[in-house]
Amino acid sequence: MMKYNPEIHHRRSVRLNGYDYSQTGYYFLTICTQEHKCLFGKIENDIMVLNDAGKMIDHWWNELKNKFQIELDQYVIMPNHFHGVINIVGADLCVCHDNKSGEQLGEHTGSPLQEPSINKIIQWFKTMTTNDYIYNVKQNHWKPFNGKLWQRNYYEHIIRDETSLWHIREYVTNNPCQWRQDELFTG
Repeated sequence: MMKYNPEIHHRRSVRLNGYDYSQTGYYFLTICTQEHKCLFGKIENDIMVLNDAGKMIDHWWNELKNKFQIELDQYVIMPNHFHGVINIVGADLCVCHDNKSGEQLGEHTGSPLQEPSINKIIQWFKTMTTNDYIYNVKQNHWKPFNGKLWQRNYYEHIIRDETSLWHIREYVTNNPCQWRQDELFTG
């Protein structure tokens, strides 16, 4: 293993400096597999056909709304990456306790939802999908991955208006049709 050298081993954040990524609003996310390995299915006739791993990704993406106070919008699972739009809708719904007495101050039925931030959401999604994928490599002989399932980072775009949201939804919907022109295409 190569010794750490700050001249060549520096990590540059792709986050907007000083922005609060737990603010309400829409966010466009892209998450790529490590080494751009095609693990989630294939494009046939401009349609994404999910394999079992792709269906697992779909399951965990849809579980996010049960874990965080968010709404899921347009998304697509591609052979080696994922695009999705999340709407952080606001306050946490979990029951609050008075710190002094332990008395409940509000009521909430169901599981407490975690306070959302894009970082927490992506971290949870990557953890759940990686653990599930590893289990299925061992139990169901899914194609193994090298080191990590996902790249260390992810891409996000803060959606600032309806026009931008509409364009991003269109991009996500048409992504399978554009696969051969995609910079992440590995044919």
